[in-house]
Amino acid sequence: MSAKLLCGRFELSLERPLVMGILNVTPDSFSDGSRHLETDKAIAHGRNMVAEGADIIDIGAESTRPGATPVQLQEELERLLPVIEGLREVGVALSVDTFKPQVMRRVLDAGADMINDIYGFRMPGALDAVATSHCGLCVMHMQGEPRTMQQAPQYDDVVAEVRDFLRERVATLRAQGVHPQRVLLDPGFGFGKNAQHNYELLGRLEDLFFDDYPLLVALSRKTMIGHVTGREPGERLGGSIAGALAGIARGAAMVRVHDVAQTVDAIKVWQAVQHGVSA
Repeated sequence: MSAKLLCGRFELSLERPLVMGILNVTPDSFSDGSRHLETDKAIAHGRNMVAEGADIIDIGAESTRPGATPVQLQEELERLLPVIEGLREVGVALSVDTFKPQVMRRVLDAGADMINDIYGFRMPGALDAVATSHCGLCVMHMQGEPRTMQQAPQYDDVVAEVRDFLRERVATLRAQGVHPQRVLLDPGFGFGKNAQHNYELLGRLEDLFFDDYPLLVALSRKTMIGHVTGREPGERLGGSIAGALAGIARGAAMVRVHDVAQTVDAIKVWQAVQHGVSA
């Protein structure tokens, strides 16, 4: 695995699992909609996640849950830019979850360190918006598009098809001159995948690795957790931590989570079991 991830102003060491904290600046997120929509609350929550041990904050202003209403460009920017400004000097990398090239350019100018794109930089203009910058790129697999992706997802071999997609995107990025250490790959749990697909991907995560590219596991509070626990999003902490640790045990370099402090503690205990502790 690559020893580091080049991420805007930061070089993130991958010698230990990293934690990406989720900051939704939206009115309709599936698990915490509207809780941090106000700029001051969003900034306060971001600072709190840093205090809890987050290595990177992922800021999103458009919900990508199934059936979510699209957000217009200007509204997305009005939600994002003040939060980026308020968190720019907190000492950790800032990621922005967007697929709009115009948003990518504006948030990078404002100080964002990573672009997290559910479309894998396939939208027209997306590659041009990021290729010559220094930002990190999180490339995600998604079958279909958010409004319809969960209606009837189908695969012959979900692991092979996700890996092939990610290979193709990496080849495209490299052809555009993107340094390999700028790239983080996300299998896209819950994006055009049913519970069986999701758990096969998680169980066979090691089969997704190629060319030392690091993997992100992002399944916090998702439907796949509720599918086996029967719990609503706000009650999925235990299942989310179990999923994160399952991913880390299979080689994930980073986990994207709502519950930073609890996940950080769980990872510390897991590392103590793996590597021991000093007396």
